[in-house]
Amino acid sequence: MRVVKSLLLGTAAGLIAVSAAQAADLPVKAKAVEYVKICSLYGAGFYYMPGTDTCIKLGGYLRADAILGGAGDYGFQQGANAGSNNRLTNYYTGRARFDFNVDTRTATEYGVVRTYADMVFSWDSQTVTGSNPSTFSTGSASLGLYHAFIQFAGFTFGRTVSIFDAPWQSYPAGGPDTIPGGSNHTNGVNQVAYTADFGQGITASLALQDETTATNGQSNLWNVSSGTAAQFVTGVYGANAWGGTRSPDIIGQVRVDQAWGLAQISVAAHDLHAAYYGATESTGHPSDKWGWAVQGALSIKNIPTGAGDNINFQAVYTDGATRYNFQSLFPQSFFMFSGSGTAYQSTGFAGVSDGVFGTGTGIDTVKTWGLRGGYTHNWSPNWASAVYGGYAQLKYGDAGKGLICGNFAAIAVAGATCNPDFNFAVVGVNTVWTPVKNLALTADVSWSHLDQKYSGSIASPGIASAAKPAAVYELKDQNSVSMLLRAQRNF
Repeated sequence: MRVVKSLLLGTAAGLIAVSAAQAADLPVKAKAVEYVKICSLYGAGFYYMPGTDTCIKLGGYLRADAILGGAGDYGFQQGANAGSNNRLTNYYTGRARFDFNVDTRTATEYGVVRTYADMVFSWDSQTVTGSNPSTFSTGSASLGLYHAFIQFAGFTFGRTVSIFDAPWQSYPAGGPDTIPGGSNHTNGVNQVAYTADFGQGITASLALQDETTATNGQSNLWNVSSGTAAQFVTGVYGANAWGGTRSPDIIGQVRVDQAWGLAQISVAAHDLHAAYYGATESTGHPSDKWGWAVQGALSIKNIPTGAGDNINFQAVYTDGATRYNFQSLFPQSFFMFSGSGTAYQSTGFAGVSDGVFGTGTGIDTVKTWGLRGGYTHNWSPNWASAVYGGYAQLKYGDAGKGLICGNFAAIAVAGATCNPDFNFAVVGVNTVWTPVKNLALTADVSWSHLDQKYSGSIASPGIASAAKPAAVYELKDQNSVSMLLRAQRNF
């Protein structure tokens, strides 16, 4: 009995020990998991940030471009070395781009507080500069911050498109980046803006914008006194002599946006504040002058040709505010070359400017007008085609023209006439195939034409970066044809 009792006690002790060990292995009660919840307040794609009442949406696109015609991504053939039309010119170029944007919104007693940021990462084909030895351009990888703003109670603070712009920017139905005929701030502009909403799709906006950077709304302000022949043949008519900032651009806009389409009127005031006539303060300076611009835009939706078809159109006039017409992605000075039957080659060049002055003179403003438009037709839910175009004219004042032509005399061949005015036109077509949702394959062909007003011939000192020798060149209108092939996946 003693042996049986000992055996029973040992077995019981062992079972207790095993039970205790198993109990130690049991999981502790888990904390409640905060699942990500869909936020339906602001449309598809928004989610509540865990533990907050803020909704967030992540989006963007990945794009691959191939451009035939040596025009970069995606413009016309100009400058070094798309415009040189020689062995340094790329017959094709490419771009890979990744766009990532973050949109957050929070409902408050004052309305929705919104933040938005859009970051762009790109890799572009390199170009060749000079010859023997030639060099490849650097900086093919680039980073851009196109939008970064806060919206609250009708106010916008930060970087985004201009209220002056039409909603389609410079793309009334697709097309290259260099269509004139209206403003374009697709890469953003720093600003403070207020928009009043009157209901029924009627709004009015007022903004103060920083247009002082070269990639936004400020064109050249030529001090012609320092102009050289080497600059002149590239479309640079003197020193770009802006002074420091004094006033932001003042923008106003009224818009009606309803089911039938959109109508908009925009106005802008632009301060021309020059530096000095020479290198120091003692040389003096011209007085400030205000430029201005006015633009109208019209969009008609769901026209009888088919569901989703639309027409976009705009027209603009500027005086001393040229970049509201020859917009942010249009080159502000450029040259183009082609063949000639009377000289070594032919050339066309143009300089875009807000105003011109020389030593001891005031600022003579530059006047422009332009228009652009496009029509898009949807053949089916998966196929769409479009036709688009733009046309703009630039005219220098008599005083500014006289200053520029004084420098032209140094390169003019007998019989040549000087007139820096020019017209510029773009016409194009495209087709977009959307085989599945959010994937688009595009083919876009455009023709650009420089109608320059110089005539005769010049004795050019040459352009080393374009491998152009000193020679006699015929002054002639120039053309460019480019084709864009694009694959883009939105997410």
